[in-house]
Amino acid sequence: MHHYIWLIPAFPLLGSILNGFLGKAFGKRFVSFVGPLAVGFAFLQSVILFFTMLSADGNKIHESLYVWMGTSTFQLDIAFQVDVLSAFFLLFITGIGFLIHVYSIGYMHEEDGYYRFFSYLNLFVFFMLILVLADNFLLMFVGWEGVGLCSYLLIGYYFDKNAAALASKKAFVVNRIGDFGFLAAILLIFISLGTLNFDQVNANAADVFPVGGILVTAITLLLFLGATGKSAQIPLYIWLPDAMEGPTPVSALIHAATMVTSGLYMLARLSHLFVLAPVTMNVIAVIGVATALLAACIAITQTDIKRVLAYSTVSQLGYMFLAMGVGAFGAGVFHVLTHAFFKALLFLCSGSVIHALHHEQDMRNMGGLKSKLPLTYATMLIGTIAIAGIPPFAGFFSKDEILWKAWISTDMGKVLWGVGFLTAILTSFYMFRLIFMTFHGRSRVSPGIARDIHESPVSMTFPLVVLAFLSIIGGFFGVPHILHFFPNGIEIYFEGFFAKMPSTAEVHGALLTEAILMILSVGAALIAAIVAGRLYSGNLDRVTQWQAEWKVLHNLSVNKFYVDEIYELLIAKPLKIVSDQVLWRMIDSGMIDRAILMSTNVTRSAGGLLKLLQNGVLQQYAIAFVTGTLLILWYLVFLH
Repeated sequence: MHHYIWLIPAFPLLGSILNGFLGKAFGKRFVSFVGPLAVGFAFLQSVILFFTMLSADGNKIHESLYVWMGTSTFQLDIAFQVDVLSAFFLLFITGIGFLIHVYSIGYMHEEDGYYRFFSYLNLFVFFMLILVLADNFLLMFVGWEGVGLCSYLLIGYYFDKNAAALASKKAFVVNRIGDFGFLAAILLIFISLGTLNFDQVNANAADVFPVGGILVTAITLLLFLGATGKSAQIPLYIWLPDAMEGPTPVSALIHAATMVTSGLYMLARLSHLFVLAPVTMNVIAVIGVATALLAACIAITQTDIKRVLAYSTVSQLGYMFLAMGVGAFGAGVFHVLTHAFFKALLFLCSGSVIHALHHEQDMRNMGGLKSKLPLTYATMLIGTIAIAGIPPFAGFFSKDEILWKAWISTDMGKVLWGVGFLTAILTSFYMFRLIFMTFHGRSRVSPGIARDIHESPVSMTFPLVVLAFLSIIGGFFGVPHILHFFPNGIEIYFEGFFAKMPSTAEVHGALLTEAILMILSVGAALIAAIVAGRLYSGNLDRVTQWQAEWKVLHNLSVNKFYVDEIYELLIAKPLKIVSDQVLWRMIDSGMIDRAILMSTNVTRSAGGLLKLLQNGVLQQYAIAFVTGTLLILWYLVFLH
């Protein structure tokens, strides 16, 4: 039976081709029609296949298009599969992707490269869909590299700006480091298991790899290295904040629905493999919670509205990796879903503010926008409440589920919970700081801009309303154990994978503890929001005084703990010196170029000698002929 899974990525690819080749000639109306419609059709097909999958045997549908490569013992197909995990990702990639495309019509309408932008945006969605639908490592790697390419193109969309060009190169180079780990892991898996098919790898992993074995630990650590690149974790998170140089819809797409979720999807897809490596699971949990805290500590002092949200994304991704590291794959994927709703909303709201203020992004030059941008304010407040983890909004359910799973995990669970709890407080603080600095207090907008402030067009506000609604109800798709009046489909999918989790009886036996921790988390978030309001809703004098009193810590946060500078000093500069002094001057110029030059000189000299025999003078040819004949005769008569 044909399910036409291939249509899901085909629609965005077709949109990218049409806009790329015909968009400039046919104009913006054509582009505005084709770009969103391509992703909209992909969403409709995803919905159809979601319900088809639910009624299929084993909740899975599979489709092989053709044999990609093969031998007598090995075959790899271009094949797609839709199961519960991939279906969830398909729905929010295409659904939120469609809303971002619609939003882009209003936000990017005045841009000269309008057709180019939508072509890249469609292509981004195409590669992300290939990554999610692939039933094997190699096809996933095509999507994996494709989203890296598209991030380079979209972050550097304003390529005439030096900052954008540098940011795009930084994203590309940093991700190559992670991609090396991913590719090395793929090779080791093929050598060990003789297959690259996900189902076969998951089915055979436990038979081939002993729990805690060196090889499976090495493979999973390499896979996690790949994930740290795409999903912006320590030490490869540094590209994501700089990605703000791209247009705001790009930021929303990267941060909410595409590239940064790819590493988490890969971990979830290979959960059978990761639970065999306890050391790797602990590393993932520690790196995740450390990233969450570090990014939150940086976000509390940033003044660029998009950069605050960028570090917020890094922090929330850390939460997701914390969940994966403690074996709570379902909770991690659930937070991917809810985060997609409220983070897309927050970025698009920030774009609405930036659009109204003629591309002003510094929150110190905002304030008092609540009455002038009422819809943007209301929807951004909903997104802020959701990310702060305040019930009944979406972020509360997924965040508290992660914290609870961390608490009941073995060994260092209480420490992981403590760091995650502190991060949650900081999250509420810096997000309400953003709200109060942007929308409350007296206006700090320049008079020339203040006269023209108005709400964004319908093409931009409609996606805000839809995403705000999803940020309110999204948590009910999968609620914590203490509130299990809805079945959690994601956790059902991962049943049997929770090697590190207590039994169901133990979990439900601790309902009082879970309730207390939940109340603590919500109460702390509310207190942090109130503190942010007291500090940032007025004239900011108290903030200036606080910054002076805590100058050292404030400077550390403002300067992002000097991580970029440390990388530059310890990694980038030494590599530049080695590249310049050794690889270029000594090897390239001193050896390779000199060897090539010597070979050309020898060839030129030999040619100079040979050309003396071909000078066109008949007399010399006759003398040479006669002389040669005489020498041959002399040899034959006297020496032979």
